Amino acid sequence: MDQDRDLVLGKTTVLMAENGGKYPDGNSLLVQGTEQTVLIDPSVGLVNRQHTLPRIDRVLHSHCHEDHFAGSFLFQEKPWHFHEYDAPSIKSLDALMEFYGYPAHIDKPWRQKVVADFNFTSCLHPVPFRDGDIFELGDCEIRVIHLPGHTPGHSAFHIFPDDVLYLGDIELSSFGPYYGDACSDLITFENSLRLVHDIPAKHYATFHHIGVLDRSNFEKRLRQFVEKIKSRESELLSFLSEPRTVDEVVDHRFVFRPGDELIYIDAVERYSMCQHIDRLVAVGKVCSTQDGRFMKIDPTS
Repeated sequence: MDQDRDLVLGKTTVLMAENGGKYPDGNSLLVQGTEQTVLIDPSVGLVNRQHTLPRIDRVLHSHCHEDHFAGSFLFQEKPWHFHEYDAPSIKSLDALMEFYGYPAHIDKPWRQKVVADFNFTSCLHPVPFRDGDIFELGDCEIRVIHLPGHTPGHSAFHIFPDDVLYLGDIELSSFGPYYGDACSDLITFENSLRLVHDIPAKHYATFHHIGVLDRSNFEKRLRQFVEKIKSRESELLSFLSEPRTVDEVVDHRFVFRPGDELIYIDAVERYSMCQHIDRLVAVGKVCSTQDGRFMKIDPTS
């Protein structure tokens, strides 16, 4: 381990990435009990520091996304744990690609990248966990808290006695919540954000960017994180003051910045903003036109 960079919180060590946890890297967690040692969300950065790690007994994953299992291949002989809803997606590359749900022209280069850059390795027998399950490590334990929306099985881990709540990809960054895969669900994500607000902890740890926060800073960051959903929807509603096609909405970029270049951006924009459009239609703020466009409803008309 890198004692100059890592953050030790009792029996929990946050393995801080060199770039602060910026994607594609992340901040993994190491929990060392008297009987077992658990590694949570092995990042791609662990490939370069694998020989500094202690013996690992099992690997926990907050969810089944490429950056959260990029270092798991280093521990193929150990049990890999996923929430039961995400576990089937690690069994094969085809299953993982179905999880993302990208169209064919994105699927092909993306599956190549997942293998080449994120070390995808199938796990035929992942060990599933559920909400409320507890991993006993001897003199400490890890409790599972199911917080879906980002993925169906996305989960947080509450570590005792250190009172560290690992948030996975409720990552509290300025980018905002990510609900852009075929398996993602905006409304479920919002429910999870309300739930996590009410979980008291001494330390809140994220995989990306932020690292570790106390309660006060966690609440501040969470408010800003939630507000990002509202601002996207508000900006979309303004954009729909004129009739727009879904393609025009995708091209406008409400989630990513106009200059961002990633393989999956168009697919993520489409999945994300279609959920907002559906909600705005359902509450009577947007209507569809005869030519398949969407437009804001003038409340005065």
